Amino acid sequence: MAAAAKIPALINSALAQARPKFNIFMKYARVELAPPKLSEIPQIKAGIGKLMSSAKTGAWKQQTVKQASLNALVGAEVLFWFYVGECIGKRHLVGYDV
Repeated sequence: MAAAAKIPALINSALAQARPKFNIFMKYARVELAPPKLSEIPQIKAGIGKLMSSAKTGAWKQQTVKQASLNALVGAEVLFWFYVGECIGKRHLVGYDV
């Protein structure tokens, strides 16, 4: 009985401790997970153009190891989320359900 009586107090203290961290998470989630605004589209186009010109001129060869590894991790993340989306779309982990 003693353990059952402590459960509500434990839940309340856990919620009180988690609330500030959750509020910080929500602050960043509203900014980072929002779709791009119409005013940001020119910046996106400029970034893509810069990326394409960098690929054509070979400027990517002049990156530091840190920059190259970060770019590789971002590329792996994009690929990972693509495959997660594929699995969600198929509703199966392996193959398509026919």
